[in-house]
Amino acid sequence: MVEVTMPKMGDAMEEGTLVEWLKKEGDKVVEGEPIASIQTDKATVEMESPGAGTLGGFLIQEGDTVPVGEPIALVLGEGESVPDGWGSGKARGSAPSAAPAREPARKREEQADGAQTATAVVEAADSDGDRVLASPLARKLARQKGVDLHAVQGSGPGGRIIEKDVLAAGEGVPARATAKPAPAPAARPVALEAREVPLTTLQRITAERTAESKQTIPHYYVTVDCDVEELQRLRAWMNEENPDDKLSLNDFIVKACAMALVEQPHINASYQNGKRHEYGEVNIGVLTAVEDGLTLPVVKNCESKPLRALAIEVKELVQKARDNRLTPNELTGATFVVSNMGMYDVDSFSAVINQPNGAVVAVGTAKRVPVVFEEDGEEFIAPRWRMKMTGSFDHRVIDGAVGAEFLRAVRKYLESPTLLLA
Repeated sequence: MVEVTMPKMGDAMEEGTLVEWLKKEGDKVVEGEPIASIQTDKATVEMESPGAGTLGGFLIQEGDTVPVGEPIALVLGEGESVPDGWGSGKARGSAPSAAPAREPARKREEQADGAQTATAVVEAADSDGDRVLASPLARKLARQKGVDLHAVQGSGPGGRIIEKDVLAAGEGVPARATAKPAPAPAARPVALEAREVPLTTLQRITAERTAESKQTIPHYYVTVDCDVEELQRLRAWMNEENPDDKLSLNDFIVKACAMALVEQPHINASYQNGKRHEYGEVNIGVLTAVEDGLTLPVVKNCESKPLRALAIEVKELVQKARDNRLTPNELTGATFVVSNMGMYDVDSFSAVINQPNGAVVAVGTAKRVPVVFEEDGEEFIAPRWRMKMTGSFDHRVIDGAVGAEFLRAVRKYLESPTLLLA
C-alpha cells in the first residue's frame, strides 16, 4: 500500500485544504491520476495519486485543512485492506489529529454560519460520484444556502459554477437571466445589515502573508511617471500586424522589468541570513485576481525570452490561474513581482512585497493627459500617454537611490520600446 499525504505544492506552503475528492473511496486509480483538488496558499491545484491500486482509508473531508505531510488516504494494492487503527485510531472520514489548535475549515464555517443543514444537502448531492465543476467559493456558498450544485448552470470558464451562479440559484433566478431588474424607488434607503463573512483559504493566507511582510520587511516606495506614447503606437502597430496574437501593455512592462533586472541583478534579490542573495534567473510573478482572492503565476527565465513568447506565456498562465489549473511549478520560484491595476482606472498605488523577494512594481492606468513641452524657448501643451509606476523595495538589501535607479531603467525601456524587441 502507498500512503497519500498532503503534498507540498509551494515554497512556503505549510498546510492545504481539501476542496473536493475527485475519486470516491474504493475507486481504482493509476499513478499520476488526479484524485483530489487541494487549496494551497496561492491557488487550487490537483493532487495526483502516488501509486496504482484502490483508493481507500479517507481521513479528511472536503473543507478540512491539514499540515503538509499529514496522511489523508491510502492507495491499496491487490488483496490489501485498510489497517486497523489507520489514522491514529480516528474514525475514517474525520479530520486527523494533526494541528489540534485549528479546527477544520468546514467545521469553522458551519459554526459561524449555522450551515450544517446546507452542508448535508450538498454532500448528498455529490454522493453519487458525479463530479461537479465548481469553484471553492461556490461550493461554500452552496453549503450555506442549501443549493444543489447539480441543478445549477455554471457561467464560468468551461461551464464552471461560480459565486454569482449559486447566488442566483439561491434567489430562484436563473444564473443567466437577461431581464433587467426594476430600479428601486429613489426615495427608498438601502437596507444594510452587519454580517460575518468567512475568508476563503486563499484570502486568509494572503492576509497572513501580507501582514507578516509589512511587519518584518522595511518597505520604502518610489514612484515614477512614464511617457508611453511611443509604446502605445508600437503596440497598436504590432497588434494590427498580428491581430490573432495581440500584445497588452502589461506584456511590455514585464519585458521591461526583466531587461532592467538583468542590468541590475542586485534588485533581483532577497535578504537571506544577513546577506543579499542574488538569483541566477529572472522569474517574474504576475499578480492575478481570481474569484477567491489573489494568486501569483510565475513566468520562469524571463531574461531569455522574447517579447511575444513572454506575452503568450503570461496569457496562458493568467487563464490557468482563473480556471484553477496552475501546477505547483507554475506557482513557485518568483524572484520579482509585477502588480498591474491599470484595468481599474487607478492613478497609482503601492504593493506589498512578496516574500522572500526584495521588490515589487505596482502599475497604474495609462492615461492620455495634457503635457507641457518646451521648444525653441516656447512652451506648448500636447496630449500624451502617461503611466505611473511605484516600486516597493526591501531597505535591508536595496538602498533608496538604488531603487530609484532601477525604476529609471524600467522607464528607459518603456519610453524607448524598440529596445524591448531586441
